[in-house]
Amino acid sequence: MRKNWDLYFLDIAHEVAGRSTCLRRAVGAVVVKDKRIKGTGYNGSPAGLPHCLDEGCAMLEGHCIRCIHAEPNAILECTPDERQGATLYCTDKPCPECQKLIITSGIKKVVYSRDYHAHTDWFSLATDMEVVHMPKKDEEA
Repeated sequence: MRKNWDLYFLDIAHEVAGRSTCLRRAVGAVVVKDKRIKGTGYNGSPAGLPHCLDEGCAMLEGHCIRCIHAEPNAILECTPDERQGATLYCTDKPCPECQKLIITSGIKKVVYSRDYHAHTDWFSLATDMEVVHMPKKDEEA
């Protein structure tokens, strides 16, 4: 059976996560518009700075603050026009800070595999945002 577009691009996000330099969780993201990839990103340190793989995680209140999340890295590769009405495919549900960035960027749909339970779900307040949870078969609970 042929894979649908959402599964196709979500699988690509999982491949992109393979470039992550985070020791805690590898996350990948892909921005797609009109069935064309506009940007990809993975969680890792800012360009030119040490990576968690090299120096360990920089922990603050239970979170590593060394890495830039995959979602902003993917969004930074896109022009504003490419983001408007686009879909973000991500291995994990974006955290609250990334959710606000995604909403503001003009992306209108988010498809993710692994759930992330956070204190706030900004997506639930965005009336024009479509959010789809598509767990990978080997990750279903």
